[in-house]
Amino acid sequence: MMLAGERLRVALVTTHLPLRSVADALTRERILATLRTTHHDLQRWLGRPPRIAVAALNPHAGESGTMGREELDLIAPAVLEAQALGIDARGPFPADTLFAPLLQDAPWTWDAVACMYHDQALIPLKLLHFGRSANLTLGLPIVRTSVDHGTAYDIAGQATADVGSMRYALDLAAHLAR
Repeated sequence: MMLAGERLRVALVTTHLPLRSVADALTRERILATLRTTHHDLQRWLGRPPRIAVAALNPHAGESGTMGREELDLIAPAVLEAQALGIDARGPFPADTLFAPLLQDAPWTWDAVACMYHDQALIPLKLLHFGRSANLTLGLPIVRTSVDHGTAYDIAGQATADVGSMRYALDLAAHLAR
């Protein structure tokens, strides 16, 4: 799963899990698979090798193991393995500062950020692009996009839905299909 807006693309290693389950769901293989798929599809769509930042799971990227070992045991080894495969992936970076340049209009050099869990990815994406982003399904031989939000059953049939995300998803699909 990748969510994309004009300035930010985020790929998720895990998707809809309770936060307490995320660390147990992370594996080096799962992180590497996300990096490989993100690299492959973005290279196809961008026409060049993408630059991928990798977010840490724990605060301060684990503080050398004092706040969790996932960065040392899973994330950094997956990044190194991706690099050995020719993927321009860097990290793990602390998630609390990784996205700051986007809010400060500072230079942003990443084509995508691989995030470990749903809200780590979706909070910065929706802060920047709410109503103007799309969900891309990676790893398919076709382009598949959808809106970046849920079904909105609470407003169904009321003619109050914002169509911005649907419009963005359709425009993005048309652009990528070319």
